Amino acid sequence: VCASRCQKFLISRVGEDWIFLILLGLLMALVSWVMDYAIAFCQEAQKWMYGGLDSNMLLQYIAWVTYPVVLITFSAGFTQILAPQAVGSGIPEMKTILRGVVLKEYLTFKTFVAKVIGLTCALGSGMPLGKEGPFVHVASLCAALLSKFMAAVFGGIYMNELRNTEMLSAACAVGVGCCFAAPIGGVLFSIEVTSTFFAVRNYWRGFFAATFSAFIFRVLAVWNQEEETITALFKTRFRLDFPFDLQELPAFAILGIACGFGGALFVYLNRLIVECMRKQKTINKFLLRKRLVYPALVTLLVSTLTFPPGFGQFMAGQLTQHESLVALFDNRTWCRQGVAEEFDYISHHHAWKHPQVNVFITLILFIIMKFWMSAVATTMPVPCGAFMPVFLIGAAFGRLVGEIMATMFPDGIHADGSVYPIVPGGYAVVGAAALSGAVTHTVSTAVIVFELTGQISHILPVMIAVILANAVAQALQPSLYDSIIRIKKLPYLPELGMGHHEKYNIRVEDIMVRDVRYITLNSSYRDLQEMLLTGQLKTLALVESRDSMILLGSIERLQLQSLLALQLGRQRRLEYLRQLAQDNGTHDHLPSMTSDSTPSSPCAHTHINASTSGRLHDSIRGETYTNFFFKCTKWSFPSHSLEVFSVSSPFSSQIAEWEEQQLDEPVDFKNCKIDPAPFQLVEQTSLHKTHTIFSLLGLDHAYVTSMGRLVGVVSLKEVRFLHLLMSDRECFLPMIIKLHPLSPYSLSVPHVMLPLAVLSFLFHAAYWLCSCVRPSRAR
Repeated sequence: VCASRCQKFLISRVGEDWIFLILLGLLMALVSWVMDYAIAFCQEAQKWMYGGLDSNMLLQYIAWVTYPVVLITFSAGFTQILAPQAVGSGIPEMKTILRGVVLKEYLTFKTFVAKVIGLTCALGSGMPLGKEGPFVHVASLCAALLSKFMAAVFGGIYMNELRNTEMLSAACAVGVGCCFAAPIGGVLFSIEVTSTFFAVRNYWRGFFAATFSAFIFRVLAVWNQEEETITALFKTRFRLDFPFDLQELPAFAILGIACGFGGALFVYLNRLIVECMRKQKTINKFLLRKRLVYPALVTLLVSTLTFPPGFGQFMAGQLTQHESLVALFDNRTWCRQGVAEEFDYISHHHAWKHPQVNVFITLILFIIMKFWMSAVATTMPVPCGAFMPVFLIGAAFGRLVGEIMATMFPDGIHADGSVYPIVPGGYAVVGAAALSGAVTHTVSTAVIVFELTGQISHILPVMIAVILANAVAQALQPSLYDSIIRIKKLPYLPELGMGHHEKYNIRVEDIMVRDVRYITLNSSYRDLQEMLLTGQLKTLALVESRDSMILLGSIERLQLQSLLALQLGRQRRLEYLRQLAQDNGTHDHLPSMTSDSTPSSPCAHTHINASTSGRLHDSIRGETYTNFFFKCTKWSFPSHSLEVFSVSSPFSSQIAEWEEQQLDEPVDFKNCKIDPAPFQLVEQTSLHKTHTIFSLLGLDHAYVTSMGRLVGVVSLKEVRFLHLLMSDRECFLPMIIKLHPLSPYSLSVPHVMLPLAVLSFLFHAAYWLCSCVRPSRAR
């Protein structure tokens, strides 16, 4: 009694959401700190092994290569055995889950264990992989598991499905917030990458949980004597009085545009690698049989190229990602007038200095090598993300531009009689935000770099570069997460993007399927049976009659199966047989009806799923439905009742006649659950509005009506397919859609793509001829 009173008092005073968010933030901070500690330990172990064998270069190479290969192979094998759903980033799956789609085994305890251990081993290997994307998945797993635990302890609101979805949305913000100690940027980034539409009521949940988690994460670093106080992860020391000159803004703009092209190229290269491996059937079959070979080969290649005495000496191969970022964000100039300056050997700057190669060559090699290495490494079947490698590549590219600017203006830029030297570290910050924003199609990376560096002195150039990079990248490629969604074929509706003017001209009547499956109020059970056997739709439209076609609602498939099972079920069958037995004097051989076997509604019957539909079809071809209902119903039958229901019984012909009579009777919809207001669209609804409604409400399909009459249906499949067509940006797309008299989507994809390809070829040929004729006329 005392415990229940304390529980009620705590919930009434503090509230369920506050308790949940505090526990979530605390748990994620602990997980993040423990993982960072384990990752740092693994990386230091590799350096210790490498440094201890400095007398023998061959042993150094073996230790440098074998260590990451073992960790990556263990990560891939452990993940594959325990939970294959933990492979990859997790953000594409979370986007799909937050849309309302249920993905099996993605939010289970096994997936949590596989994700945490696999990610720790993958990052501890030193491969160019990231933590942020997988940590969003880890935070969502923690939220889902914590919800189940709280539901078991407290019950009540913790069992509400809508509330659990809201907590998942807040957990995505926690994942980014405690990963970078950036609560504000974490909330904004999670909204941009996981939500098409965001409910403002979840705003405070995300900020509260992310702030608490980031605070605990940095307090743990102070407690472990890693930091003296709570500071930024990559603290910079840019001057605040004059961080940059107005004349440098064009350089920042060019940097942003270049990062936009680089981000689009990274997404394209990543998708190209995956598609090439899938198209090569021989390679694909081999990798499916030997799942550990591919990650081991990729790790071996990358480790060999980054071996410090080998090629790695030209690209700072001995530095970790954290050490590289600390050096790239430094405000000191590495090169002036083409001559490398003396570095502070106490820090990590010496790794960028080579006696035979200047800093520019080192940075260029670092950017090129890390670019394709990251694109290849992120395709390995291990828990990994791509944000941090891309962030590092952008910082290196920005540093290169900054060093070039420092070389072009060795004395700095003169303004108002004063000389202000170029700060290459500022360009590194801008490049990191721009390239990561271009790859993920987000603007919140600008806020993340402010929180990561602890300074907002470069807020204007960062925003300019990020916006320009997004504009270029969105015009060329989808985001990395949308690209993965396409590769995995997840049921998610991507954004239409910029520049698609056709979305306002295409109407629902152009893309809807006009051959709609429906039932009427006058339908018989035989019509119901044929409808269930010939189609696999989850819901069917209910109309008034075939003539009026007035839409009355929709009925789920399971409800219709229950109606059919009730009409030909055991209760009605036994009543009919008992009547026959009374007429023939064999009443004693009939099974008795018990109260437990009498269903009260169609919902009490066993639902006929897809696996039993085939048995129903087989029984239709026979004489009776008796054997089918023995297999598909959950009621137990006495042994002697089987003789009564068997086809060889003396009542088999009467049962067959009775079944035919029952199938010809009209359907009784009184005990059936009918959705009286299924979502409807009018014929003139634009594609833009349709896309917005499907994304906002998470619809699977919508009926198209005209003056209340059912004229068609449009589903998520049609809208997604049209989005793929629009991605080709052909101006004649509406004409292609209207070529089909009913709908292009009632045909297969090749029927639509063939005229599209032909018209595309003719269009480009005409454009090429026109471009050739115009110069001759000018002459």
